[in-house]
Amino acid sequence: MNSTVNFSDIFKSNFLEKVSSFSFVDMLVALALAFAVGLFIMAVYKKTFRGVLYSQSFCVSLMALTLITTLIILAVTSNIILSLGMVGALSIVRFRSAIKEPIDIVFLFWSISAGIILGAGLIILGVFGSILIGFILLVFVNKKSIDNPYILILNCENDSTEKQALEFVSNNVKKHVVKSKTVSRENGIETTIEIRLKSSSTEFVNSLGSMNGIKNVVMVSYNGEYMA
Repeated sequence: MNSTVNFSDIFKSNFLEKVSSFSFVDMLVALALAFAVGLFIMAVYKKTFRGVLYSQSFCVSLMALTLITTLIILAVTSNIILSLGMVGALSIVRFRSAIKEPIDIVFLFWSISAGIILGAGLIILGVFGSILIGFILLVFVNKKSIDNPYILILNCENDSTEKQALEFVSNNVKKHVVKSKTVSRENGIETTIEIRLKSSSTEFVNSLGSMNGIKNVVMVSYNGEYMA
C-alpha cells in the first residue's frame, strides 16, 4: 500500500474544500466604506482636539485601525476555524502605549466599533452611526463654556495686600478656592487660586495687577491635570 503524499494531494485535501468563499465585491465595498469612515473619524479628531501636543501618527492610526478591524471581521465571518485561530492569535497581543487624553479612548473604541460593524455587513448602522457620533462629538467637545477652571497665581508683598487681593477676586469671579500658599522673605507671599469666571471677560486680572502691593499676577487655563 502506497501512502506517499505528493504536492498535488495537498491542494486536493479537505482543508481547502472546507474554506468558505467570500464575495470579492463585498470585500471591496466593506474596505472602501471603512476607509471613508476612518477618514471621517480622523477629521472629527482634528476638529475636536484640545490637548497640548497633536499627534499625526495617532490620527492616522484611527483610520488604519478601522480598516484593519474590518479586514479581521471579514476573515472571521468567512470561516469558523479561522475565527478560532484569530481569537487565539489576538489574545497574545499587548498594547502598552499610554493614553493621555480620555477622549482619545473614545476615538479608539469608535474606530474599532466601526470596523466591526462594517465588517459584519451592517453598512447602514456603521455609516449613519458614525455620522451621528461625529456630530455629537463636534457639538459637545467644541462647546465653549465660561465655567472652565483657571489657575490664578498672585505675588503679594504682605498679608494686608493678600487679603485685599482675595477680596477683589471673590467679588469678580463666580467661585474661588485657594490651592496653595508660599511665604518667602525675598519674594513675599505667593498664592495659587482656582477660579471660575462669571463671564468670558478677564479684565479684572488687569485691575488686580495694578493694585498696590501686587508684584505679579498670572492666570492660566487648568483641566485638573496640567496647565496650559
